[in-house]
Amino acid sequence: MAPFVPVLDQALPRTGSPTSTARDATRDFLRHAARTRPPARPEYTDAILLIVAELVTNAIRHTDGPATLHLELGDDHIEIRVSDTSPHPPTPHTPRTDGTGGYGWHLIHRLTTHTHTESTPDGGKTIHAHASW
Repeated sequence: MAPFVPVLDQALPRTGSPTSTARDATRDFLRHAARTRPPARPEYTDAILLIVAELVTNAIRHTDGPATLHLELGDDHIEIRVSDTSPHPPTPHTPRTDGTGGYGWHLIHRLTTHTHTESTPDGGKTIHAHASW
């Protein structure tokens, strides 16, 4: 029998608190993942929660349609995928000190080992990010 590999597929609501919903689902997923294979360093959990929050916030902020979150435990990483309806890849912005943003994409790149964006058949995109585990 193959070992259990934690996987999460979560539709993200457009109303309410989609980022909180994603963080809560990610926390539950990470608890299950840690039972299968504990993270190499405890701080990886916080980094993954931050990556998910940034990716989900951007998907909700910059698109009008549905978004989904996919998490999967890999050998030494967590695969994070956020899909949305926009065909436009994320672009870094100059961070603003007035609290209106610009840090997210830079932060994601700093906290991940690999990121890339793929077009989806429905005309949207999926952002793939690998975070150390």
